[in-house]
Amino acid sequence: MIMKTDHLYKPGDFVIYKVTKQSPHPGPRASKIYPAAHGDNYTYCVEKYWIVDHVDEQNQVHIRTRRGKDRIIDSHDPCLRPAHWWERLISGHRFPELPKNQSLLDDKVPVEKL
Repeated sequence: MIMKTDHLYKPGDFVIYKVTKQSPHPGPRASKIYPAAHGDNYTYCVEKYWIVDHVDEQNQVHIRTRRGKDRIIDSHDPCLRPAHWWERLISGHRFPELPKNQSLLDDKVPVEKL
């Protein structure tokens, strides 16, 4: 079976990014929790729910986080994947919301009302 690994991201696409973290107290959304060798910390994964702002010529995906931060991630990063329709339905509140007057390509240019 051949799996398609290349996904063409477009502005407005909802994506999920798996982040590996370490801390003494994993949060409620942590998964794949493993204790450290000496038991002081835990290593775990957290899914981040982001939206695609745009994709540049070098195949870098520009992402907008829930708190408005901009991130640049390679489109072939194995931690980045498109959100499934059921994840958007169940966890839609975790994805960032863009203001109605902002464009996905340039947040400094407001979209004109028709």
